[in-house]
Amino acid sequence: MPTLDEIVRYTNEYLRIDDIPDWPNALNGLQVENSGRVQKIGAAVDASLRTFTAAAEKEVDLLIVHHGMFWSGMRAITGAMRRQIAFLFEKNLALYSAHLPLDVHPFVGNNARLASALGLLDPEPFLDFKGELIGLRSQTQIFPDELARSLEESLGSAVKLFAHGPATTSNVAVITGGAGSEIYAIAEEGIDTFITGEAPHWAAVAAAELGINLLLGGHYATETIGVKALATHLSEQFGVPWELLDFPTGL
Repeated sequence: MPTLDEIVRYTNEYLRIDDIPDWPNALNGLQVENSGRVQKIGAAVDASLRTFTAAAEKEVDLLIVHHGMFWSGMRAITGAMRRQIAFLFEKNLALYSAHLPLDVHPFVGNNARLASALGLLDPEPFLDFKGELIGLRSQTQIFPDELARSLEESLGSAVKLFAHGPATTSNVAVITGGAGSEIYAIAEEGIDTFITGEAPHWAAVAAAELGINLLLGGHYATETIGVKALATHLSEQFGVPWELLDFPTGL
């Protein structure tokens, strides 16, 4: 049976946890430890009490999430935070979070897995964030509505298409999650078709002004891919089973 420390050390190195910049409250890596054993891995997009409860019911003792417990910053350990921490301790459940390190990973990353599922040709990293390239771009020719159908099939959920760009794509970009506010930076990169999870209202207006096809696959849906791929990889690496804990947010 692998130990928690073995899995954490391997995952930190595999995802380059210490090298990838991120938002201040991401706190990538092990957020809560357990007694040190790992018999089953769980994968989820978000850390929440309902996710923790489902993990405990499935006898998971290491839960991997994309969005960890501390997104809202430093808080007193009262109310919801106290309930979450108390539950993790009571159930001996370890919590590991990987945000941008998982988004950008070339094999199990959200961007890479989605680009592969869509059949985008030779995707290359682009769009700098604190010295790290956080998106993928591809010179792929396809009708936007066909791309939208392929995205729906890949994600298993509805997609919104704002077809304001060329009738046949030339330069397609993928940044999963909530990257819609990057649309002006995307346009400066010469991208005519942008795939992300969600966007603010003004980004749809900007897409029309900029002449860009904007496809929104859902923040949650576009970020289930990476945690599943990472859990699968760790399961194969360490010989422990894994299970997806699926709690869509509707966004």
